[in-house]
Amino acid sequence: MSPLILLILLPFIGGLVALIDGRSRIRSALWALAGLLGGLAAACRPVYFVLGTGTPFVLHLPWAMAGGNFQLMLDPLSAFFLLPVVILGPLFGLYGIPYMRHYSGGGYRHGIHWFFYNLLAVGMVLVLTARNGLLFMLAWEVMSLAPFFLVLFHDWDKKARSAAWVYLVAGHLGGVLLLLFFLFLGTSGHSLDFSTFHPLSLSPSFRHLLFGLAFLGFGVKAGIVPVHVWLPEAHPAAPSHVSAYMSGVMIKMGIYGILRAVLLLGGPVYSWGMILVVTGVVSGILGVLFALAQHDLKRLLAYHSVENIGIILLGLGTGMIGISQGSPAVAVFGLAGGLLHVWNHSLFKGMLFLGAGSIQQQCATLEIDELGGLKRQMPKTAFCFLIGAVAICGLPPLNGFISEFLIYFGAVHGQAILPAAGSWPLLLTLAGLALIGGLAAACFVKAYGIIFLGSPRSSHAEDAIETGPSMYLPMGLLAVLCISIGLAAPLFLHLVRQAVTVFLPTFLPLAPFGDAAHQLEIISLVGAGVILFGLGFGLLRYLLLRNRQTGREATWGCGYQYPNVRMQYTASSFARPITLFFDAILKTRVKGGVVGELVATGVGLQTDTPDPLTRFCFTPLLGAISGFLGLLRWMQHGRVQLYILYIIATLFVLLAALAGGWL
Repeated sequence: MSPLILLILLPFIGGLVALIDGRSRIRSALWALAGLLGGLAAACRPVYFVLGTGTPFVLHLPWAMAGGNFQLMLDPLSAFFLLPVVILGPLFGLYGIPYMRHYSGGGYRHGIHWFFYNLLAVGMVLVLTARNGLLFMLAWEVMSLAPFFLVLFHDWDKKARSAAWVYLVAGHLGGVLLLLFFLFLGTSGHSLDFSTFHPLSLSPSFRHLLFGLAFLGFGVKAGIVPVHVWLPEAHPAAPSHVSAYMSGVMIKMGIYGILRAVLLLGGPVYSWGMILVVTGVVSGILGVLFALAQHDLKRLLAYHSVENIGIILLGLGTGMIGISQGSPAVAVFGLAGGLLHVWNHSLFKGMLFLGAGSIQQQCATLEIDELGGLKRQMPKTAFCFLIGAVAICGLPPLNGFISEFLIYFGAVHGQAILPAAGSWPLLLTLAGLALIGGLAAACFVKAYGIIFLGSPRSSHAEDAIETGPSMYLPMGLLAVLCISIGLAAPLFLHLVRQAVTVFLPTFLPLAPFGDAAHQLEIISLVGAGVILFGLGFGLLRYLLLRNRQTGREATWGCGYQYPNVRMQYTASSFARPITLFFDAILKTRVKGGVVGELVATGVGLQTDTPDPLTRFCFTPLLGAISGFLGLLRWMQHGRVQLYILYIIATLFVLLAALAGGWL
């Protein structure tokens, strides 16, 4: 049997058995995990073959559905995106087994949960391998529907129900745009098979229209601004291992879809790269600003997904500008940086969501202002979260730095060799990346400092203990991968090479990596030296102090003899100087603040920053649509005969339009 069939079949069977054996929390999880591990084993040979040789892996089976063709193909681009799907799915599932033990009541349906978890993995595999428009849309719908039931796991919670429905509506609106994209593109070859599309036979304006449909349709799934509004609602509502899988892997299917659409449309043009750069800057800056203003940890991380999608778009846009301007070096650096950030974000964002889940389980809250001092109670979780925080800020020598370095390198190189009229988006890329990096650092100083340092701000944090090995070991493995990619950066440049070659088939992108690879080798060596020095210093300190009596004393309290937890920074007070500067965008609601009395009592500061796009755009718009549709409610009277009459009348109208040549 073909490995591609096993890659789909084994996780589905594991999820189906978990559904049947759903009465047992442990057994249903193990069945699902076994199916995912089987899919991982089946993926090893084809992924290694495709990424090693660049030769696609093809499977074609007969299918009786009209317009459909069960054709699967694993090319280097698909294989690149497939790796996080098959590796992180089992890893997050392993974390989910102990995580879900806190939901052991009779109202929780664990078998259903694990079935849809595996179905999400199956849907993503099919999306990455489908080579027919109808098959792709069916796979896209499967992938879109499965998270709805995963987010709805806490169906007793009104917020979870609302988040699930917002996600479902957004997903279906994006699906409508994608359906139009494939229908219009299919007219170029009179078939929905990808191999029959002839986009160059279409007019340039029609190709731009098709790109717009694909960009918005896939952009909804990716979470680009302004169609990101489902993401900060759905990710916090889902169980943490599901949040990690959705944020780390699923939203990248939107990025894959944009890239695949560009290939189906005959390759990138300058204006498309410019659109990606501008959207990336807007998404990156607004995402990190919204994250900085949040007080719920998972909501903060969700907005950072918007930010990192923006960084990926900056890299891909830079690469497309390089292709359109005839500069292979700019194209290679931009595409390699954007694609490598797909992997990197999957690792550190997955680890951060798992860390948030551990905090939630041990502290029963994710409100940042109710935490504090967790580094002492949860040292392993604190260490892994710190690695993820440093990586997401793009600091060396971790993996987040490598991909952002390549994007910087490509943009600087493009500024030097491209005409000024065509290189202004690259200048925007440099400015956007710099601002995003600074704001991300401020955000995670706030998050890590208030959550893990200082003193506990509530009994939730004071009574916390470290999680078990089955929860912190998956985080530890992700931390090791983040460090390894940072230290072995030149090796991973070669792993991304085949995926870049898909966009530059006549150019082998090895030589341009030489300059960047040499600099990355130096950075990696320096980073390894710093890590070894730190480890050596820690070992020396341990050896010198192991036979000596040591103690801990409070540092100088600046005159305060009896400090209390209220003297610490809160999330609101720490972020307020920055959010105040961007208040025209954030529209933060402020309660409390500094009072005018000489001796202040009961002073406090609380801020609330709901998403302005949801608040001022989508909520009024959807309210107006709902009101209009309410006027048509008289048509819903419950009479089946009249419903059938509606259908017949519609058919007559369509036949008349067809006969008159209007369709």
